[in-house]
Amino acid sequence: MGEYTQDFRETMVKKLSGAEGKSATELAREVGVPQSTLSRWLRDYGSLRGEGTEGTVGKRAQNWSAEEKLRAVVEYERLEQEARGKYLREKGLYDVEIQRWRTEMLGVLGKKARKGDAQGQRIRALEAELRRKESALAETAALLVLKKKAQAIWGDREDGR
Repeated sequence: MGEYTQDFRETMVKKLSGAEGKSATELAREVGVPQSTLSRWLRDYGSLRGEGTEGTVGKRAQNWSAEEKLRAVVEYERLEQEARGKYLREKGLYDVEIQRWRTEMLGVLGKKARKGDAQGQRIRALEAELRRKESALAETAALLVLKKKAQAIWGDREDGR
């Protein structure tokens, strides 16, 4: 497929950004449109509802005004962890951009954390440990799934040998 109708594009964007939005990869498998194309459409359209940051729909992050960035950071920080991904997809943003904007704003306000702050160092160390443990847990889960699949395919060694 080379050219897609405007209605088709809008339908795909709605499926990506709706209340129970699918991932671009999942939708790409379903409809046969490349994932990168779906992601680009979502980025171009932004949120169809246009809630929150008016004027930012389809706008590249580096072109956002300071007021739009502040509003985005505040909205993002108010959301639960599960809703943050959806918010980022709707706005065409990445977590890194929100964090960078937040850091810049805190720096401007003079509330940048001191490097010698013991509590801040402890928090960063705990966050790093949490990321490491989450990664190890994900790896273990993947290995268990692979083990079950291998057993389903070849059976237990005790059965036939």
